[in-house]
Amino acid sequence: MTVPGESGGGMTAVPRNVRWVLLGVLLALLLSLLDALIVGNAMPTIVRDLGGLEQMAWVVTGYTLATACSTPLWGKLGDLFNRKHIFLASVVLFLVASVLCGMAPSMGALIAFRVVQGLGAGGLGAGAFALIGVLVPPRERGRYQGMVAAVTALGQLGGPLVGGLVTSHLGWRWAFYLNVPVGLVCIVWCAVLLKVPAVHRSARVSIDWLGIGLLTGAISAFVMAATWAGGTYAWGSWQIVGLGVLAVVLLGAFVLVERRAAEPLMPPRIYTGHRNFPLSAVLLTVTGAAMFGATLYLPLYQQVVQGASAANSGFLLLPLLAASLVAANIAGKVMSRTGRYKVFPIAGAACVAAGMGLLSTMDTTTSRAATAVYMALVGAGTGFSLQMANTMAQNAVQLRDIGAASAATNLFRNLGGSLGIAVFASLFTSAVTAGDDAGQLSGAARAAYVHDVADATHLIFLTGACFALAALLAAVFVEEVPLRGTNSADSEKIPSSTVESQ
Repeated sequence: MTVPGESGGGMTAVPRNVRWVLLGVLLALLLSLLDALIVGNAMPTIVRDLGGLEQMAWVVTGYTLATACSTPLWGKLGDLFNRKHIFLASVVLFLVASVLCGMAPSMGALIAFRVVQGLGAGGLGAGAFALIGVLVPPRERGRYQGMVAAVTALGQLGGPLVGGLVTSHLGWRWAFYLNVPVGLVCIVWCAVLLKVPAVHRSARVSIDWLGIGLLTGAISAFVMAATWAGGTYAWGSWQIVGLGVLAVVLLGAFVLVERRAAEPLMPPRIYTGHRNFPLSAVLLTVTGAAMFGATLYLPLYQQVVQGASAANSGFLLLPLLAASLVAANIAGKVMSRTGRYKVFPIAGAACVAAGMGLLSTMDTTTSRAATAVYMALVGAGTGFSLQMANTMAQNAVQLRDIGAASAATNLFRNLGGSLGIAVFASLFTSAVTAGDDAGQLSGAARAAYVHDVADATHLIFLTGACFALAALLAAVFVEEVPLRGTNSADSEKIPSSTVESQ
């Protein structure tokens, strides 16, 4: 079995000012994370202003769908062309769409502009992780893993908080306008400081248009099925079954096309070159599903059952996010110092499974302190697992495929989140039979509602624990191969090539 990390020679392992360079790149990643969550608290105000209550869900769904569909394309474009320029183009598209979202005169226009914004966000996520992969070799990645974990935690915690504060004090349109100054800083920062190593690529470039169309259709069918299942339509309805069948058929056709394409959108070699890549994909998908479920339903449980204030809902996840940040830093430092990493996805999946199992035991008498401890265990598990899975995936492919590999891992995490939300939402809906708002109920009716929410929480986190056990099984089979100490263009064996200076 060929180990991609065993080629040597070439360039300096890490640029001297890499922390400053990464800070600019991570600003773009922060924007994409914030905007995935920022509209949640602003939606009631948006509906009051623009109307279109029945279309409200598409403000979020349109964004996430466009992000998922465009992520593989942005990753491949970065591999084929100037990676820095492709990344900056995605930032510009995101900012233009943000301004249009802020100026939207109707709900339909806002949804359309959110789709365009999601297209840009796909490039922000795929480009940021690909640039990290190019700038920092896997062996050195742990030294900077805390930066990525901090930005991820800040995006997850800051989205709801920023959305609520900005909407209350400046109006919902500024939730989009505020992207502009941050994005401009990112563009100038990266334009000046970001120097991507030269790469070798073929003089003639072929775009895999058929593969793009098939994968876009498959992702769209999957995301729509996951979004509508258990809510808009029943899981066994012809709409959901039909979308599921369509996704499988299109995905099968995509695999056949990729085997014959000159420049495949997602080269089959990244999945077959080393088993660590597909195993990392399983880890990201399953852990992403568990993480999204936890961040979505834990605040609801704490508000309804434990009586926490909705105004402070963003802070309820602080134990989970803080533990994730600390664990990611510890894992990163140990990995860089020793080169050993297999223990962390195993420990991470085990922590997530244990934490989810403990969360499933919560009832109407569970204290907030106990909940915080259980949340911290889940957070530590995701901190050990998520960033490490990204590093393993990038170490399992050649440098010429780093964009496609980074886009794939980002896509798996997002699709896992979509599936997790769909499954957990269906479980919650089936378990909660009382009114939609406990604040509108009193006496026995409210007590019944609180009890139902506690029961729903039990089902959700028990299912999440089962997901985490699947991740643990995948982690056990990870092979601890040497991490690349350099990102050498000389190690890429690509014929008929020209050097592209980026």
